[in-house]
Amino acid sequence: MYINGQWTEAAAQKTFDVFNPATGEKIGKVPDGTREDAARAIEAAAQAFPAWSRLTAYQRAAFLYRAYQLMVERKEQLARLMTTEQGKPLRAARNEVQYGADFLLWFAEEAKRVYGETIPSARPDQRFFVLYQPVGVVGAITPWNYPISMITRKVAPALAAGCTLVLKPSEETPLCAVELFKIFHEAGIPAGVVNLVTARDPEPIGREFVENRMVRKITFTGSTEVG
Repeated sequence: MYINGQWTEAAAQKTFDVFNPATGEKIGKVPDGTREDAARAIEAAAQAFPAWSRLTAYQRAAFLYRAYQLMVERKEQLARLMTTEQGKPLRAARNEVQYGADFLLWFAEEAKRVYGETIPSARPDQRFFVLYQPVGVVGAITPWNYPISMITRKVAPALAAGCTLVLKPSEETPLCAVELFKIFHEAGIPAGVVNLVTARDPEPIGREFVENRMVRKITFTGSTEVG
């Protein structure tokens, strides 16, 4: 897992295996995180939030743009991993990596356009302003069927807005998430701004997201049943 800028094992020191769905071959293993790990990641994100939210939009955009460049450079590597771990045809995987990277580029630019507004007042001694500000820590949960693009689609706007984030990827496709977080780390995103918790059982992680008062927003993509 990736918590507070460091690669770390689960608190319980447990792991779970990841398999190629086409062949049944074991292709890797990742930490089996618990609610305790999720709480630790949320705390790291909360600690990182004040400094990250005070950066200018242009400073935050620079980190996203660097991550975009790294994703494009590693497009083939990421696509082949996706096909191996998730089963998507390689051509479709290449397309997904590209538009997953495009989310980073898009929101790097949108970060600079989070405009407020002024509203006419009926009184001469009043002014009304709308000022958009980041809400805080975001808990993100992504599905198996788009294991890269759904991550950047959630991470990029949160970071652009000045929020920090904890991601719980699908237990079916954690290796794609790990590779993306290596890119975020290499892009120099400050410690605690993005955090990754992998887990075989998503329920305790989701419960921590819902009940921890430091989490101010949740973004979830998945089935109605899981939701």
